Amino acid sequence: MDKKDLAVRYKHNGCNCCQAVIAAYAVELGIDVNTAKKLGAAFGLGMGNMKGDCGALCGAQLVLGMLDCGKSPVAPKARTLYSEFEKSCGAVICGDLKGVNTGKILCSCDDCVRNAVDALESVK
Repeated sequence: MDKKDLAVRYKHNGCNCCQAVIAAYAVELGIDVNTAKKLGAAFGLGMGNMKGDCGALCGAQLVLGMLDCGKSPVAPKARTLYSEFEKSCGAVICGDLKGVNTGKILCSCDDCVRNAVDALESVK
């Protein structure tokens, strides 16, 4: 199973978007899924209030940092990941993605999770 499908599966089985992305990379990170869930627990719903960055994007950034810290400069890859996610989803703020103020959903949670994994895979 590819990481996108695995992340969506985690999303449908009790994980928030951030937890789902981190959990999909748990083996590669050398952590267990419960640790992945703990790392991402506070980042669901755009940092808990839909006003922050999408949890899936936060999860992808956390994974990027865990994989690359000390190997190469992380900031340029983080900027690219952020831009790729924004281009794919149409926004980065959870409430904007879910159409809280407009009534127009730009990207479903499942697609945010998929797009976050795609963006991460493109930079790692």
